[in-house]
Amino acid sequence: MQFDNSFGDKARIIQELVPGKQITLAHIIANPDEILYKKLGLNPAEDHKGAIGILTVSPSETAIIAGDIAIKSSGATLGFVDRFSGTVILTGTVSEVEASLLAITDYVQNKLGFTVCEVTKT
Repeated sequence: MQFDNSFGDKARIIQELVPGKQITLAHIIANPDEILYKKLGLNPAEDHKGAIGILTVSPSETAIIAGDIAIKSSGATLGFVDRFSGTVILTGTVSEVEASLLAITDYVQNKLGFTVCEVTKT
């Protein structure tokens, strides 16, 4: 962070973000209400199987790899993948979503050298 006091009494702050190789959020929502599926743009009739998984990765392109691992490691379904924000949303049973998140975190930590957070659940 740099401070530039060229504006008199007002300080101008310049912040820079340098993303690392990390998973900052890996969370399972067990038994979500149907309205949550709708608000996320998911189809409750097709996707309401018991759990929603949320993953945030950096660099954001890793979301593509995470999506691939998710569908190959369990019966979970991809609800959303954003290669620009690094967001991945999974749906399935609690065990399917958990298996996918654990497979993703294990792979990026052990093969790609990422820093990984704990998989949490509500």
